[in-house]
Amino acid sequence: MKYYLIAGEASGDLHASHLMTALKRHDPSADFRFFGGDMMAAVGGTRVRHYRELAYMGFIPVLLHLPTILRNMRMCKQDMAEWQPDAVILVDYPGFNLDIAKFIGDEKRKARSEKFANGRVPKVYYYISPKIWAWKEYRIKNIKRDVDELFSILPFEVDFFERRHHYPIHYVGNPTAQEVREYITDAEAKDDAPRATSQTIALLAGSRKQEIKDNLPAMIEATRHLSERYELVVAGAPGIEPAYYERFLKDTSVKIVFGQTFALLNSATAALVTSGTATLETCMFGVPQVVCYETPLPTLIGWLKRRILRVPYVSLVNLIANREVVKELVADTFSVDNIRHELEAVLPGGSRREQMLTDYQEVHRLLGDSHAPDEAARIMTGLLASTDDMSAKTRAAQNDK
Repeated sequence: MKYYLIAGEASGDLHASHLMTALKRHDPSADFRFFGGDMMAAVGGTRVRHYRELAYMGFIPVLLHLPTILRNMRMCKQDMAEWQPDAVILVDYPGFNLDIAKFIGDEKRKARSEKFANGRVPKVYYYISPKIWAWKEYRIKNIKRDVDELFSILPFEVDFFERRHHYPIHYVGNPTAQEVREYITDAEAKDDAPRATSQTIALLAGSRKQEIKDNLPAMIEATRHLSERYELVVAGAPGIEPAYYERFLKDTSVKIVFGQTFALLNSATAALVTSGTATLETCMFGVPQVVCYETPLPTLIGWLKRRILRVPYVSLVNLIANREVVKELVADTFSVDNIRHELEAVLPGGSRREQMLTDYQEVHRLLGDSHAPDEAARIMTGLLASTDDMSAKTRAAQNDK
C-alpha cells in the first residue's frame, strides 16, 4: 500500500516515524511519501517538504508567512494527486491537515474524482486527533465530514468524540507513555540496578523560543535559593541553538543538556515544566512537578481561560485524571513566589509530594499499556485490506455482468 503522511512539527515527526515503522511490520510492501522531518526520513520513503517549512505558530508568524503556507498547501495537494496514495495519514497539526482532509473529502463527494484515477480517492486517517475539546470545537463538523478514521492517544477523548459528538474513534494507547516505559526498562537493564534519584531539579521551559523566553527566567529565579542543595538542569529543546540559552544562564549555576530529556527526568527529584507533552513525560517518570506557563496580559488571559477555555486544565496529567493532580500556575497565577512555594511542596518532605506520586499511578492506569503506533498500524492496514477486498469483489461482479 502507498501511504502519504503529513507531520508539521517535531513531535509529529517523532510519532509519525514510529507509526511508519509499525506500518512496515504489518505491511512489508508499504511505500511512504511525506511532509515531515529527519526521523521519518530515517525510516524510509520520499520526503517532499521538511516540517520546518510548515511550522509557523501564532497569529503574526502565520500571517507573515501566509504565502509560503498556501504555496506548500497547493503543492501538497498536487503532489498527492500525482502520487495516488491508498491512504493519507494526518498527524496532529490541524490548521494544515484539516484543509488537506477537506480537499480529499471534496474529491470523494464528487460523482467522479477529478484528481484521483478510477475514483480511488485515498482514505483519510487522522493519527493524534486535533485537540478540539480545548478550543475550536466547531471543527468536529469538518472531522465528521472529511476524516474516515480518527486515532486518539488520550483516553478522555473517547468520551468527548463518541458521547458528546456521536463520532466513533479508536483509542490506541499513548505513545509518550510507551516511550517512557521502554526507556526506563532499557535503562534499568543496562545499569542492572534500580533507578537512583539524584539531587536534581529539572527545568523544562518549552520547545519554542517564545516559551523559553517567557518561562525560563522565572524558573531560574524561583530555584536560585536551592542551588546549593540541588543541581539545576535545563532540558534544551531540539532545534534551539545553545547560544539562545546563554542569556538566561549567564551568572547562574544552572546547567543545560541537549538530547537527554529522558535521562534527566529519569534521575530528577522534581521538575518545573511548561505545559505540553513534557508534563505527561514527567508524570510517567514519577517526578513530582509544577506546571508553569506565563502569558502576555496575564489578568485578561486568566479571565478568558476561566470563561472561554472548554476544559478546566491545561496540563495533560490533570486532563487525563479529570482532577488537579499537579499544580498549574498559568497566566494570572504565574509568579516567581508561587513557583517557589509550589516547588517546595513537591520536594522531598513537602506537603504535596507523596499524594502526587500516588495520583500518578491513576494516570498510568488510565493510559493503559497498548503500543499506540502498532495498534494504529494494525487497524489501518486491516481497514485498507478489507476495503481493497471489497473493491476487488465489486470489480469482479461488474466484469461478470
